[in-house]
Amino acid sequence: MTEPDRSGSRVSDKGTISSADEELLRTLYAEHAEPLFRYVLRLTSGDWQWAEDIVQETLLRAWQHPAAFEPARGPARAWLCTVARHLVIDARRARRARPPEADGEALEKIAERAPGEDQIEQALQSWAVADAIRTLSPDHRAVLLETYYRGRTMVEAAEVLGIPLGTVKSRTYYALQALRLALQERGIEP
Repeated sequence: MTEPDRSGSRVSDKGTISSADEELLRTLYAEHAEPLFRYVLRLTSGDWQWAEDIVQETLLRAWQHPAAFEPARGPARAWLCTVARHLVIDARRARRARPPEADGEALEKIAERAPGEDQIEQALQSWAVADAIRTLSPDHRAVLLETYYRGRTMVEAAEVLGIPLGTVKSRTYYALQALRLALQERGIEP
């Protein structure tokens, strides 16, 4: 690849790209766009639009950083592939950082509900849970009351109830098993 003269300004007074930079972009595109696109297409799991956007952004960055193509710095394609890979990684991280978007189907279900339907369902479920808790033995109810409803740790619950820590742990385990069974009998899946 011939080295264009980059001594002039990047953009002329009329807002156009200098001829040297234009030649650099044309050369980069001609030599590297297709292999770069195939590489990026693999990185984007076959998403053509996203791959095209990444290639375009990569070539824009190549135009912004012409010093990256000095022969002493290595092959241009290696730099282009590295920039493209980092752009894909950054885009994936940005997508994970945003909360997931609700699809139209979920929004339609919410819109179809009658006003107050959630409160009625919640009240019915609360009654069923309270009924299921009443079926537990007094010892199991006491352990669940301390650990779940009052938010105490196992150690704190053991002190309040006056029983050993191991007993609190085993009663909690068996109380949860019994509560799960009682809820399933009432048609509630915990």
